Amino acid sequence: MKETPELRSRTMRAVKSRDTAPEMIVRRLAFRMGYRFRLCRKDLPGCPDIVFPGLRKVIFVHGCFWHGHSCPRGARTPKANQAYWLKKIGENRVRDERNLASLAAMAWRSLVIWECGAGDEAELRRQLRKFLGRKKRSATWQ
Repeated sequence: MKETPELRSRTMRAVKSRDTAPEMIVRRLAFRMGYRFRLCRKDLPGCPDIVFPGLRKVIFVHGCFWHGHSCPRGARTPKANQAYWLKKIGENRVRDERNLASLAAMAWRSLVIWECGAGDEAELRRQLRKFLGRKKRSATWQ
C-alpha cells in the first residue's frame, strides 16, 4: 500500500520532540542514581533535554534517524523525498554541532546519548557516572 501525503503528515505530527522513550529511560536512570536535574532549559543553546545546573552539565538524547547517527537505524535513507530528508538531517547535524560549541564556549559540558544506546542500562549507567561524577551519599541516608 502506498502511503498518502495525509497519512505521512499525520505520522510526522505524532513524532514527539520531548518526553521520548529514550529520554525517559535516561531521566529515570539518572534519578535512580541520585542525580537531580531540570528539563529543557530554553535559555541554553539547543534546549538540552536534561540539565544539571549545579554541575554546569547537559545531556542531549538524540534520535538516531533525526540526527544522522552512524548506526543502522540512523544510516537509513528514506526512499521518498530523499533530497529533502538528506538536507534536513544534514542541517540538524550542523545545528547540533553549533549548539555543542556554543555550550562549550559558555563553560557547559555536554553529553550526547543516542537512541540506540539508551537500551543498555549498564553502559548507560557507566556513561552517566563518568560524565556526572560519583554521587555522594547524604549524611542522613548512610
